[in-house]
Amino acid sequence: MNKTRPLPGTNTDGRKAGKLCLVATPIGNLEDITLRALQRLREADLIAAEDTRRTRKLLTRYEISRPLTSYYRDREQSKAVELVRLMLQGRTIALVTDAGTPGISDPGLRVVTEARRQGVAVEVIPGPSALLAALMGAGLPTEAFTFHGFLENRPTARKRRLEALKNREETQVFFIAPHRLAETLEDILEIWGDRPAVLCRELTKIHEEFSEGRLSELGAAAREKPARGEHTLVITGGDKLGPEFPESLQDHLRILQAEGLTLNQAVARAARERGLPRAGVYVLAHKGRGQSQ
Repeated sequence: MNKTRPLPGTNTDGRKAGKLCLVATPIGNLEDITLRALQRLREADLIAAEDTRRTRKLLTRYEISRPLTSYYRDREQSKAVELVRLMLQGRTIALVTDAGTPGISDPGLRVVTEARRQGVAVEVIPGPSALLAALMGAGLPTEAFTFHGFLENRPTARKRRLEALKNREETQVFFIAPHRLAETLEDILEIWGDRPAVLCRELTKIHEEFSEGRLSELGAAAREKPARGEHTLVITGGDKLGPEFPESLQDHLRILQAEGLTLNQAVARAARERGLPRAGVYVLAHKGRGQSQ
């Protein structure tokens, strides 16, 4: 017996099929939105937004009046099921985040997964991206790069992750919240060494800023002046030849301190690189320090 297949754009009962539209929105400058994105927002039966208050500002700017519902990370799974149920009933839903591209360090993955699982069409409307804007303006190699999003909040977990990434040869990119900027730069410096990097802030806005320098210099600036707004950090990849250090532990510590590390940070890194107990290196470091005075 042949099964009757629904016409394109319809459900099995003949009703018009719904759709999920992933709409990239401006990361700063509200003029950075495509004509296609505006059209999809105007056509949507419902707009699911990470923060409805921020999205309403964008809609007001372009005189778009559509129903809004919240879609944020803490409710992402349950809300995804609810939204897909509406799409199966024939609704077209546009998904937006506070800024940039849904699903890239922002909510979006759950509803895309559920929509595809249920056979709902997914349309992607590309646009602004802090990741690509930072890479474009940083002036560091872009032939290969890895984007890691936000690092862990807890120092132990963050350092563990950085340790696992330190020998990657391609350009590395991170998002960093302003209140964690100084401590994150300090951790990267301690574990990766004093690499060239570019810190990008206020991308696409009036006060867009690309701060270029060594990690030690960027870290010192972050400690002196409180950070505002989310930052994108682009860092040169690791040395293809791997870590090299002098035969003398004291020389090794002096070189690390010359890079901008404190004595304790230098001790921690030297211990890791040499495979030595940290406590033993600490004792030797202070013994050598006393002998040099």
